[in-house]
Formats: sequence, C-alpha cells, structure tokens
Amino acid sequence: MAESSPPAFDGRAFAASLPQAPGVYRMLDREGRVLYVGKARALRNRVGSYFNATPKPARIMAMLAQVAQIEITVTHSEADALLLENQLIKALQPRYNVMLRDDKSYPFVLLTREAWPRLAFHRGPRALPGRYFGPYPSAASVRETLDLMFKLFRLRSCEDSVFKSRSRPCLQYQIGRCSAPCVGRVEANEYAEAVRRAELFLEGRSRELDAELVSAMQAASDALEFERAARLRDMITTIRRVQARLTMDGRAADLDVLAVAMQGTSACVQLLAFRGGRNLGTRAFFPKTNGEDGADAVLAAFVSQYYVEHPAPAEIVLDRDIPERALIERALSAHSGHKVQLRVNVRGERAAYLELVRRNAQLALATELASESAQQARLEALRELLALPERPARIECFDISHTLGEATVASCVVFDAEGPQRSQYRRYNIHDIAPGDDYAAMRQALQRRFRPVADGEPAALLPDVLLIDGGAGQVAQAREVLADAGITGVAVVGVAKGPERKPGAETLLLPDGREVQPGPASKALQLIQQVRDEAHRFAITGHRGKRQKARSTSRLEDIPGIGPRRRAALLRHFGGLQGLKAASVEEILNVEGIHRALAQRLWDSLHGLTDPGSGEPGGR
Repeated sequence: MAESSPPAFDGRAFAASLPQAPGVYRMLDREGRVLYVGKARALRNRVGSYFNATPKPARIMAMLAQVAQIEITVTHSEADALLLENQLIKALQPRYNVMLRDDKSYPFVLLTREAWPRLAFHRGPRALPGRYFGPYPSAASVRETLDLMFKLFRLRSCEDSVFKSRSRPCLQYQIGRCSAPCVGRVEANEYAEAVRRAELFLEGRSRELDAELVSAMQAASDALEFERAARLRDMITTIRRVQARLTMDGRAADLDVLAVAMQGTSACVQLLAFRGGRNLGTRAFFPKTNGEDGADAVLAAFVSQYYVEHPAPAEIVLDRDIPERALIERALSAHSGHKVQLRVNVRGERAAYLELVRRNAQLALATELASESAQQARLEALRELLALPERPARIECFDISHTLGEATVASCVVFDAEGPQRSQYRRYNIHDIAPGDDYAAMRQALQRRFRPVADGEPAALLPDVLLIDGGAGQVAQAREVLADAGITGVAVVGVAKGPERKPGAETLLLPDGREVQPGPASKALQLIQQVRDEAHRFAITGHRGKRQKARSTSRLEDIPGIGPRRRAALLRHFGGLQGLKAASVEEILNVEGIHRALAQRLWDSLHGLTDPGSGEPGGR
C-alpha cells in the first residue's frame, strides 16, 4: 500500500491557538529547515495574517507553500522580540529573510596592557589584555589612525619577540615614529604619559588633550626646554588640524550615517562612522535581499541586525524612514545601555554627509554589479536559462521612449563579458510612424540596426542575445526583422514588466516560445534587469534631449525673412510665441523692421496657411 503524504499545514488553526503576546515565530519546511524568522507584537494576529484571504506577494505565497511547521518563542516585550529575531536570523540564515552578509570581524586599534604598551591593528577575538578602540568600518581607517598615532605619540608597534631582542633602535625611531623604549631611549614615566595621551585621543577627548598639551608646552618653554616645547607645539598643531577636519558641528559626536542604494533586487548599504567626533571612514555592505520589496525594508533589517552585533552610537542618521523606527530605537537603546536615536530628514552638516554616503552607496553597488566574478556568474546563469551552447559574448537590448508619441527615440545598449560597452551604444530618432506606435518604432530601430549585417558589411557585429523591452508584439517585430534580413543564431528574449512594475516579477519570453518568471533570486534575471535598466536610462536621456530641443526651437526659424534679430524683436514685443500667434497682422506691423508683406507671411505661417519654408500659400 502506498504511503500517504502528510497532511497540509493548517495555518489558520495553528494561529488561533497562539497567545496575544509578543514573540518570535520560525517557519519550517518538511525537512525542518528554517524558511523565515519574524517577530510579532501579538503572535496570534501576526501569524494569522499569513493565512487570511488577503492577496500576498508571490514571494510570500511561494514561502507559505513550503511551510510544514511553525515554532514560536514568547518574549517579555516587542523590543526583546526584535533582538531575538535578529540573533536567530544571524544564526539560522533563513532563506526568505533579508540577511546581512558579514564574513569578517571588524578591525580595532589595540593598546596593550604591559610595561611598555604597544599600539597595534587587531581583528578577531579580543584575547590579548589591553584596551580595544573601535570597531572601525574598514582596515584602511584603522591603518590611517595608527599612522597618525605613531607620529603623534611615538609608541612602539613591534611584537614582544622583536622588542626584547633589540640592541639598537630600529628604523621607526630614526624616522620619528617611535621613542625606542626597547633600548632605553625614553624614560618609563615619559612613555606612560604618552600612552595616557594616546588613550585620550582615541577616546575622542581631544579638547581635554589640547588643553593639557598647551599647559605642558608653556611649562617647557618657561623651563627653557625649547626642543620639548617645539615637539608639543607640533603635536598641538597636528591634533587641531585633525579635529578641524573631522569634528561634527564643532563638537565630539558619536554618530553613524547610513544610506541604501538598490538596483533591481541587489542592494548596498553604506556606513560612515564618527566616534568622539573623529571620522573613522566608510564601509559598504551588500545584504541578501531575497526579493524584499523596498529599500526602507532592507535598511530596517540592516539596522536591526548590524547593531545587535556591534555597539550602537548615540545617533544614527538614515537616508530614509524605516518601518518600526520607534521600536528599533527602543530595542537598540535597551541593548546598548544608552539612548540611541534614529534620525531622518537631517539638515546642515549631517545632510552633507548623508548625501556623500548616498553617492558612495550608489557607486559601490554599481561597482559590485559590474565586478568580473559577478558578471561571469550572471552570464553563466543566462546561458543555462536560454540553453545556449556557451556564455553569450555580446548582449544587446532595445528600448523605446516617448511622451504621448512625441520625440520618439529608440536606444540600443551593448554588454559583453566585462559589462557595459558604452562606446557601442546607439540611439535612433524614430520618424514617419503614427504617434505612440511602439511596434512600428521597434521595427524601424531594428531594421536600421541590422541593415549593415543584411548588406554584408564586414565590420557589422551580431549579438548572441537580443533583449527586447516589451511583450509578444515587440518580440514578433524583432523576429520578423531578423528573418527578413536572413539573420539566424540570435536568441531573442522579450522582457515584460511584472505587475505594478515590481523588480523581480518580470516575465521573460524565451526563444523557444516559453514564458517564464525566474524570480528575483535568479542571477540570469539580475543580468537582464541590469541591461534592460541601462537601455531604459539611455532611451529616456535621448528622448528628453530631443523633446527639449524641439520645444526650445522656435518655429520662426523656418520662415524666410525672419533672422535672429527680427525673431528676438518679435518674441520680446509679444512676450513669446503664443502672444505672437494671437496677434493680428496690424499688430505685427508695430514691431520694428517688419513690413506688411513679411507680417502677412508670418501670420499665414503661424496659422498653417503657408509652407513656412517656401512662403507660398498652402491648402486649407
């Protein structure tokens, strides 16, 4: 007897049994793998919302079809649930959650605790005794800080094995970056004073340090120790220069600035960190979105997960509002032991830093998408999707842009294994078609593109994959043009926008006639989106330029006898073309330099009674 399949999971019945209490729920499939981790203010309501009759996105429906079990954990508060949710996401890495991919521990500046402390770069477990300053967003920012510290305070950087075996000063002493405690070139109390000042600097207490150094410089000067006073003066100058460059709003600030950029379903979150008013640099993160709807949700997930693992500053500036901002503030404040404020719509210096971080996020995302390894992976996925014998070496994409049929422009962009080849982009000004006829526009652009190939020009290139931004009608035009030109071996793919134009929900019309929706996680679709979006951008830019040129070119230029001077006089007298068109012949005669025959010709041209270029009467 055949084994019966297990009964389907009854989500409604399960939700009805849950308490109206805050907590965390985990959705599991039949093999016990965690699909999704979520938090709830009231578990019964939140879990039940998945199984009601309200329409849900395709991503959620696909997840619910796999759910075989739900586990819950009740917490004391919603803030506790948020913290537990992000700890579980980090540990379990569920398929359908937005996840912060963080495969490296963060770098710190280490000041060891020993007789002659040393400054060092540190990453990993904090096993060595000493003070750890950070975390810093990147290794480069740590090295920049250490470089400054060695110049200012001349502390040692060498390992103990080297320190104990020295018999004479090393190069660091010679170039003024170490006081050579290894061979007794500095007194213990003087070295300890330098260590204490280094700690003040790393703690962001630069004003206190500045005042102390000024007093020490004055005391050295009074004692006629001019060499020591000069060193202190140089130290003060350097510290003040650094503070002038790095301090926020003239005061020491603990602050992070965050911005998110998205292209399709790929995302980049850029972090700029200040501690004690000092700029610690930036770092880019590329979270796995799993088709999450918007940038605000991605940023909210990042904030929750990142600051559960890393100390949160008193202020976090965001480039957009995020869901449940007040709840996340409370949770991070409780977790950090101090008040944490999430701010949006900032002004002044913070707004300037926010714009800088936003631009860096966009640049980092573009660089990531264009990286060679990522590009090769997407090309291989596209090869598999289209069943091509090898990876496509050349991809072209066509798009049409117009405004209610005005200034129609077609674009053609080219991608190869290295990414976009902008020198090979082309635009086609479309003419002699009915306004708004996208099929005719696409046909004309393709005919002009492939005419050199049909004519046998040796330099003409063929794409391996031809992407058409549109549905079956546009794809049919492409296939007919290629057939008429006798061109074979080009895989034509239509890219139809999904419902509500949502990225990741596109339908692809494949060369074999199938229609597929690869979904937002598909690397092949991500590549297609990148190429399609670039074609759309290029078409829009061309269309806007053409439309603006058409609107800024006066119809008066085509009328014989109207040169630049008379044109300017007419427009100035009547306040523009509309005022001139409303004027009578007698009123036009009042403009200097206009005689009756010219005024009549002008009036006739503006009212469609003549061909403007000939001055001859036209048919009514």
